[in-house]
Amino acid sequence: MKFKIVLVFLVITLFVNLQAQERTKMQELNSIISKIKNEYAKDKRTSIFDITIVGYDNIFSISGMTNLPDAKNKLIDDAKTKGIEIVDKIELLPVKELNGKTYGIINLSCANFRTKPDHDQELSTQALLGTPIKVYKKDASGYYLVQTPDNYISWLDDDGFQLMTKNEFDDWNKAKKIFYLKEYGFSYSEPNENSERVSDLVVGNILKFVEKVEKYVKVQYPDNRIAYVKADECIDYEQWINELNPTKESILSTARKFMGIPYLWGGTSSKTMDCSGFTKMVYYLHGIILERDASLQVHTGELIDTKDGFENLQLGDLLFFGTKSPDRERITHVAIYIGSLEFIHSAGRVRINSFDKNKENFSPYRLSHFIKAKRILTSIDKNGINTVKTNKFYKGEI
Repeated sequence: MKFKIVLVFLVITLFVNLQAQERTKMQELNSIISKIKNEYAKDKRTSIFDITIVGYDNIFSISGMTNLPDAKNKLIDDAKTKGIEIVDKIELLPVKELNGKTYGIINLSCANFRTKPDHDQELSTQALLGTPIKVYKKDASGYYLVQTPDNYISWLDDDGFQLMTKNEFDDWNKAKKIFYLKEYGFSYSEPNENSERVSDLVVGNILKFVEKVEKYVKVQYPDNRIAYVKADECIDYEQWINELNPTKESILSTARKFMGIPYLWGGTSSKTMDCSGFTKMVYYLHGIILERDASLQVHTGELIDTKDGFENLQLGDLLFFGTKSPDRERITHVAIYIGSLEFIHSAGRVRINSFDKNKENFSPYRLSHFIKAKRILTSIDKNGINTVKTNKFYKGEI
C-alpha cells in the first residue's frame, strides 16, 4: 500500500514538473516571438507576422503566416538555441495556391483597398493605374491580400488589378510606358475624344506605350485593353523619371493644384484624398514615395527643431498633429508647410490654415495639437524615404 502511495506521488510530481517545464518553454517561445515581431514586424499595416503556438508534451506546434522569411528562420533558430522542439506549420507568403501568380499591376484609374476582404469593409487606401503590387493570398470572396510600393498591406478585389506571373510582370516593367499628367481626364476607344471612353484617368496613372497616332498616344492597359490618350496630357515615363528635380517651390506648386479636392478617408488620388493621401500624392508626383499613413510618415524624414517656434520650418516640410503625453505620442493628421506660418492640408477638403492668431484662417485646434515637423527633401533615399527610381516594386525586384 505504501509503495502505491509513493508511486502515485512520484507520478504526480513528474506530471507537475513536466507541466512546469512546458509552461517555462511556452513563456520562452512567446518571448522569442514577441522579440522577433518587434524587430521585424512592428506594424501590421506594413508586415505580416501572425503566429500561434500550441504545446503538448513539451513539443510545440507553431502555425500562422508571415511574408518575412528572415523572421520565420530566426524564430526557428532561436527556438532550437533554447532547446525548444517545434513543429513548423508557419505558412510563408505568397501561398503556393497562387501557382506563381504573385504579382499584379493596378488596372483602374484608382483602385480601392479594404481592411478586410469584402466590399462593405473600411476603405484603407487606394492605388493608381499602373502601380506594381505584390500578391500574397486569395480569399474565398475573390479578394486578394496584397502589398503596395509604400509597403502597405490590405485587401483588393480582382477587378482592381491584373494578376501576373513573374515573366508577365517583368515584361510590363521593361515596356515603354507613359505617365498621365492631367488631374482628371479620359482614354478613348479611338484617337478621337468623341469616341467611346475606355476609362477615366487621374494624374499619376501609368500605361504601356504602343505608338503615337497624330495628336494621341495609343496605349495598353495591364489587362491588354487598348485605348488612346491625348498626347499633350501625358509624358514618356522614363522622361518623367529622368527629369524629376523636386524643390521646395515645386512641392508647393503641386500641392496648391489640389485646392478644394474633397476629403475621403483612405483616398490617395486627385479625385478624393485624406490628409496623408494628400501629402503622399503631392510627393509622389515628384517621384518621392511616402509611407501611407500620417502615423507612419512621421517616422521618416529629418526632424526639425520646433520647440521654440516655427522659424526653422521650410517650404514643403511635413507638419504632424495629434496628442502627446509623457509616455505616448499619437499622430492623427499631417499637413505641408507653405510659409508665413501657413500650411496646406486635407481636412474636409484641401485647404490652407495658419498658426498665426491674427489671420482669418487661423486654426487654434491645429496649433494646440501640433506635435513635430519633418523635412523630406533632405532625406531622399535615407531616413525611410525612397523614390520611384529606387523603390523595389517599381524596379520589379519584389
